Amino acid sequence: MTITEPILYPIPESFESKRLLIRVPLWNDGVEVNKAVKESIEELRPWMPWAKIIPTVEESEISIRRSRLQFLDRTDLRLLLLLKGSNEVVGSSGLHRIDWQSRKFEIGYWVRTSYAKQGYITEAVEAITNFAIHELQANRIEIRCDERNKSSSRVAERLGFTLEGILRNDKCDVNGTLRNTMIFSKVRGVEYPKHVD
Repeated sequence: MTITEPILYPIPESFESKRLLIRVPLWNDGVEVNKAVKESIEELRPWMPWAKIIPTVEESEISIRRSRLQFLDRTDLRLLLLLKGSNEVVGSSGLHRIDWQSRKFEIGYWVRTSYAKQGYITEAVEAITNFAIHELQANRIEIRCDERNKSSSRVAERLGFTLEGILRNDKCDVNGTLRNTMIFSKVRGVEYPKHVD
């Protein structure tokens, strides 16, 4: 039987990489996510529009609960990155701007300042890419980032994503200034095998 409604898709709520538990948000994750955001706010501000103002714990919990609901209706798949053993929030990632018909997903990510430059995001994005390929039968996976965000683009390059192009004056950055957007991708049949039912 072919499932045509995304809300019926059986999607695991967690999986692991070498050092991380990667899972969907749960009620009451807001407190720990808020701590990670507060610690990392200066590094997040240049790239994340939502990081202009430090959120309250309540705002973080509201965001977590909305993400949980979006996971349940399959409109967005936010994922928390937790350190195995301690369950400390290392960062956040997920599969966004989903097109279920074409099986296209975009991976976004940020890392907690105290865990930066230790390979956690590369590890997480590799695991999420494999999850999208094997569990969600992704045909296309994208990573988009501001051309000036070298840390973000290096993650895509390390994992073998192809730079398809740079969209000039594509969006406004957090300060309202026009920016260029780099588009990296992996495509089924090119970077990984075709799906066989």
